[in-house]
Amino acid sequence: MTPILDVRNLVTEFATQPGNPALKAVDDVSFALNRGEILGLVGESGSGKSVTGFSIMGLVDPPGRVSQGQVLFEGRDLTGLGPADMRDLRGRRIAMVFQDPMMTLNPVLRVGTQLTETLHAHEQLSRREAWSRARDALAMVGIPSPEERMNAYPHQFSGGMRQRVAIAIAILHKPDLIIADEPTTALDVTIQAQVIHEFQRLAETANTAVIWITHDLAIVSRLADRIAVMYGGRLVESGPVADILTRPRHPYTKGLIGSVPSQNSRGQRLMQIPGMTPGLGRLPAGCAFQARCARADALCRVQPELSIEGERGYRCFHPIAEQVAGA
Repeated sequence: MTPILDVRNLVTEFATQPGNPALKAVDDVSFALNRGEILGLVGESGSGKSVTGFSIMGLVDPPGRVSQGQVLFEGRDLTGLGPADMRDLRGRRIAMVFQDPMMTLNPVLRVGTQLTETLHAHEQLSRREAWSRARDALAMVGIPSPEERMNAYPHQFSGGMRQRVAIAIAILHKPDLIIADEPTTALDVTIQAQVIHEFQRLAETANTAVIWITHDLAIVSRLADRIAVMYGGRLVESGPVADILTRPRHPYTKGLIGSVPSQNSRGQRLMQIPGMTPGLGRLPAGCAFQARCARADALCRVQPELSIEGERGYRCFHPIAEQVAGA
């Protein structure tokens, strides 16, 4: 099967002071995504997840830039496309849901206008057809009284409802690829479940591929087909969701799983990864996780190569062999 998205050795860096080296927010990241597949891209804040999404969309602004690698969408390298070609793809073929919905919404336009203009930008529709599809999209993401809400402005919505509007805009064209950056963070549990169901339905019925960027392993466990774990701008482990969650190979992945409350017995202290994610300018030579890892030794001062085991991949000199307790 030919993947719809094939990211190869992607490097995104940010220039600093003259004479200082650029900081690599995304460092040699590679993964592929098939039609209808949902990939959970997980990691702590500062791991490079969101910058990876922005890099795929061509939305990295100066002083940042994609300096190396390819982003192949149906075999076409997006890193070489001009602004006009990227605008033609965005929204229609590739969509992104931002963590902050106001990055999507115009505060001075009614919600209905923004939805219908999104449709008219890529499709020849009558005003009635566009209005009907826009209203139905609001209903899909749990907006009550969608007909009335079409005439409201973004400031008349709560933060969670604005996020639902942003999600509705992203799914309007049933795009081939959606990059969702923490899309359910501001939503209550009921609406969160409804939105997750809608993304799953899109993947199944419209064959839409999804990259779900999150730190929440509980969501990924019930949504994704595969998981890719990032730390310090690099992918440290990837594979099928069930394999990763029950038999993680990288110590960082095991630490993330152990930090989920459901993985701890009642009355036990919550397991935590010691320390904090280092800034990009303070990453150690070799494995970026070594300062927080109980298994680290002198070998870890060298950057580990990617090890492949069937559908699994990981970067570690001391991979974990045992199954996660309680999994």
